[in-house]
Amino acid sequence: MAQRPVEFEDFLPLMADKLGDDGLMEELCNGFRLLMDPRRRLITFDSLKRNAGLLGLDGLRDDELRAMLREGDTDGDGALNQWEFCVLMVRLSPQLMEAPRRLMDQATREAFGPGFMS
Repeated sequence: MAQRPVEFEDFLPLMADKLGDDGLMEELCNGFRLLMDPRRRLITFDSLKRNAGLLGLDGLRDDELRAMLREGDTDGDGALNQWEFCVLMVRLSPQLMEAPRRLMDQATREAFGPGFMS
């Protein structure tokens, strides 16, 4: 039986389990530095396009790369700072947030009763 390829959504939780919170953050920071424009200290369209091959993204079109930047760009400057990059990486991996979400739901039910979230 053929195994399916590992997707990014699967990979980040595996890294988190293996590296722990601090190790995961360090790896995300390393990924940011790999992709950023060293002069601006931001991930720009040009730096993402230039370095996309390092992440296996060299087949993406320009409009797809721009869409990636737009998705994470919360301050509207057209680039990603380190915080925006890390938030985007976590958002792209919904499994990573599943355990905290369950804990929050449980705490809410315990504090406000089971009918609160219905």
